[in-house]
Amino acid sequence: MAEHLEPILPGSYLGILGGGQLGRMFTQAAQAMGYKVCVLDPDPDSPAGSLAEKFIKADYTDSVALKQMAALCQSVSTEFENVPAQALDALEALGAFVAPRSSCVSIAQNRVAEKKFLAAWKAETNIGPAPYAVIEHDADIAHVPNDLFPGILKTARMGYDGKGQITVYELTELAAAWAELGKVPCVLEKRMDLDFEVSALVVRGYDDAVVAYPVSQNIHRDGILHTSTVPAPSLKPAQEKKIIEAAKALIRKIDYVGVLCVEFFVLKNGDIVANEIAPRPHNSGHYTMDACVTGQFEQQVRSMARLPLGDTRLLAPVSMLNLLGDLWFDDNLSTSQEPAWNQVLSHPDAKLHLYGKSDPRIGRKMGHINCLGESLNQARQNCAAVAVELGIEP
Repeated sequence: MAEHLEPILPGSYLGILGGGQLGRMFTQAAQAMGYKVCVLDPDPDSPAGSLAEKFIKADYTDSVALKQMAALCQSVSTEFENVPAQALDALEALGAFVAPRSSCVSIAQNRVAEKKFLAAWKAETNIGPAPYAVIEHDADIAHVPNDLFPGILKTARMGYDGKGQITVYELTELAAAWAELGKVPCVLEKRMDLDFEVSALVVRGYDDAVVAYPVSQNIHRDGILHTSTVPAPSLKPAQEKKIIEAAKALIRKIDYVGVLCVEFFVLKNGDIVANEIAPRPHNSGHYTMDACVTGQFEQQVRSMARLPLGDTRLLAPVSMLNLLGDLWFDDNLSTSQEPAWNQVLSHPDAKLHLYGKSDPRIGRKMGHINCLGESLNQARQNCAAVAVELGIEP
């Protein structure tokens, strides 16, 4: 039996690998609860590093930096899935409590491993991945079945926000598409008859307690999340129950401690397909910061500090609007200027969260706005009004 560890109480240092916006919001949540934070990130201008009590500017595999972090922090987590597994293993070997562990994170780092895991998971949850084929060698192309077309060819590693993927309509196009992606290992997924997309956010504590948030319905534009709305307007109660139960089964199956997001496709025929796993707080869970009893970043703090988990109850319907760097530029992209936040905040139900990034770029996530309402319809109307205020197509 594994040794039982005591809770890590406020006043202690918690560590986060990665200094982006997820690390920044984790830092703010941890500091609000009385913890000190140590951030390790190679970027000298990292949004989280500027807030943390301790910032270690180093590569994730820098052994001296990892020793320094492990000596300071009783517990360490990560803010993005592509942190090298050996960094998490090294911190654990140095005595830090690592949540989630590298074995959990590595499933999401490689689409091939992720698809195989989700296919095996289908037996117990009746939700599996879209039909797919793995392409690692030229010879694999000839064996791809015709019923996978049209499909989406995705790199096995490092693809996110629509990057590293190409739509392929027939077998004759596959070789050229694979060459365009550098002939790296890829997964070809059948393009499904999609009705809408949702994501489930689940949290597991050190004590094996598992809680789930209300499922969010997500709209993407150009592969980047545009809005997340809760309660999910198109989701039937039986579908939500099935999705939440499946996500809870998944987080226990991989012995995961922390916040986990599972993205799902709901098809026009009502079937549910698992798309991908994100082993961290998630863009589609930002609504929890203002609309739930306990936000997702506070849950990340609670789980890694081995504290009891917080209530996930929804306090008000909400629609989250993602803010990209495009907003800072005029039509000819010549100069950047700060958007009119005063006009946005004239909508009293709008809650603004900016990520402390000094350099706006087209397509870069700069912040989000949670638009609350007394009803789902009101929250969606508030979100649309704020979008119009910013010149974003609702």
